[in-house]
This record gives sequence, C-alpha cells and structure tokens, in this order.
Amino acid sequence: MVACVALIVAAGRGARFGTDIPKQYLPLAGQAVLRRSVEAFRRHPRITAVRVVISPEHRHLYDQAMAGLDLPEPVAGGATRQESVRNGLEALKADGAPDLVLIHDGARPLVDGDTITRVVDALVEVPAAIAATPLADTLKRERGGEVVSTIDRMGLWRARTPQGFRFLDILAAHRAARSLDLTDDAAVAEEAGLEVRLVQSNPDNLKVTHAYDLARAERLIMAELSDIRTGTGFDVHKFEDGDHVWLCGVKVPHTQKLEGHSDADVGLHALTDAILGAICDGDIGTHFPPSDPRWKGADSSQFLAHAAELVRARGGVIAHVDVTLICERPKVGPHRPAMVARMAEILGIDPGRVSVKATTTEGLGFTGRREGIAAQAAATVRLPFSAG
Repeated sequence: MVACVALIVAAGRGARFGTDIPKQYLPLAGQAVLRRSVEAFRRHPRITAVRVVISPEHRHLYDQAMAGLDLPEPVAGGATRQESVRNGLEALKADGAPDLVLIHDGARPLVDGDTITRVVDALVEVPAAIAATPLADTLKRERGGEVVSTIDRMGLWRARTPQGFRFLDILAAHRAARSLDLTDDAAVAEEAGLEVRLVQSNPDNLKVTHAYDLARAERLIMAELSDIRTGTGFDVHKFEDGDHVWLCGVKVPHTQKLEGHSDADVGLHALTDAILGAICDGDIGTHFPPSDPRWKGADSSQFLAHAAELVRARGGVIAHVDVTLICERPKVGPHRPAMVARMAEILGIDPGRVSVKATTTEGLGFTGRREGIAAQAAATVRLPFSAG
C-alpha cells in the first residue's frame, strides 16, 4: 500500500478572527475546528497516517481538542506557515519518508472524502496536485476605492487544500525555498519547476478566517444532520454513610453519600442512558456492566464521555441535554453553574446547550423520606439521515 500521510498545519494564531483562542480550536457543531479537519483524513481509506503541526504555546488546547484520538506527537510550527510546513515535512522524513503527503489547513474543517480522493489519484500521474474551485465572481481592479479595470476571470481558480505531493519532491522544494516568502505549497512546487495539477474541490471546503465563516460552516454541518432524535434516561441511588455526593460531575458536601458500584453519580448515569437511547445503543449497563470490577468506584464522567464519543463516531452532534435531580437534600441551586460547566466540558458542547434543574416530591416517596436521589434526563442528538 502506498504510504500517504496527511500533514495538518495548525500553528497559526488566528489574529484576524478576533478571539483569545485561535480559530482552529474554537467549537464547531460540538467539536473543535481542528478536530473536524483531522477526522476527515483519519477516516479516509487512502490516508495511512495524520500528523499535526501546532504552536507549542497552544499544546493544552491541542490536547483538549484531540482527546481520545491516537495521533503521533504534534510537530512544533515556525514563525510562518511556510516554515511550519517545512518543519512538518522534516519530521516526516525523520520518521521514515512516506510516498505521498497531503498538506491541509487545520482551519478547513469541511473537506470531504471525494476531494481527498481526487488529489491522491492525481499524484499517480503528476508530482503535485491541489484542490481548487473555478472562480465564478467578476474581478475588479481598484485604485483609491474606484474601479479602474475588469479582470478576465477565464482560467482563474481559487486554490484550496489539501495540496498533495510526492513526498521527496516537495521536501526538496521546501528546502530550496527556505529564503522565499510564498503563499502556499503549490507556489513552492511551482518555484521548483514541478508540474501542479488542479482538481475539483467541494465548494463547501471553506477556510475559517472570520466569525461569519464559522457560522456558515455550522449551518452547512447542521443541514447535513437532519435526523433529529431524543432519548430519555432515569436513575436512582440510595444513601449510605458518607460525607459527600457526586451530582452531575460535581462533588457536593452532604451528610451522606450515594451507594453504587461506580461513584453513583445519578445525574450523569441518567444522562448517559438518555444519549445512548437517542442513538439506540443499549444502556449504561450494556457498556459498563456493574459486574465488571474495572468500574468499581469509577468516575462516571468516563461513562458520559463514552456516550458522547459514540455520537461523534456516527458523524453526529449533541444538540441539547437536560437533567432533573429529584431530592430533598442536598440543595442543588448553589452548585448548578458548576454542574452545567462540568457536563458541557465532558460532552464537548457549549454550556448554553446544557440544562440542570432540581425538584422535590413534596415529602412523598423514597426521595421525600430522604432515602436517596433520583434523576431523569433528556438528550437531543442530530445525526446524518443515513446513520443507523
């Protein structure tokens, strides 16, 4: 099999976006922009490995965005994109040069499999190929805000990524262009005299540069996720001797604790079941049997994170979750903001999509007698319509 590595360049600071967090780490439909870019190549059958180039100062953001993915150590980027790409190529050479490399902007999260395939296929015939779209807009040249001429758009294309190359050719070209300031890797290849072929890109393969690009990308993703499902969950745990309870991922001081095989977080258990119900994938006991000693005293956040990952694996997103805690004590209100924040963190979604409520049974039943706590939950997920 031909070794074809995707080199994802994500070392920029995104100054034009106007946020403290670089744009590649901002959330997009429940996942970081960069993660969506990486995942597009990880699931492509022609890509044998993915390597990411980042700014070392953003390592904590990278680790959060890529949590759960089995990726090689990221490469440290340089002062310019060109230098970052060269650093990435040199790292690939040190690890054993692949046959082909596809270089892609980390801020292009909507690249599709067909575009990747067309680039790889072209490299059978030519040393370089880039995804691009024909220019459809009329071009005007201006001076001082006034139109001075109209430019013929015939034969003009918008260069996008991925840009694919035979590895040794582009490595040599980048080494030779060290002193030059070129705008993309195709320009580096052209400078070296390599033939560069244009292949059709999906027109939605946009680059997130400004806030409106992120909003448009979100709309495009959501338009594909038309299978909207709701699941519900319910759980109960009784009290035993102790000094705290775990509720919705937060340690709450109390005169007792909840009994259970894991940490007995009744809120997270109910929500895990709700998400699993929405995707028709059993219940929490199916995935984490209470008879398994591995889950003795386990942090229930891993159960919820697993359910969220199953949604992502189906190409879906979690649109909204709602948990109601039913108890007389402890008081939930003072801890609600922390619960919302913690569940949003576990699920990888915006806190504005997480609701936590509490109620009592007016002294009735086992919760009214303060014998335990119950929780009910609802989750709404969006999946591609073809998903099972």
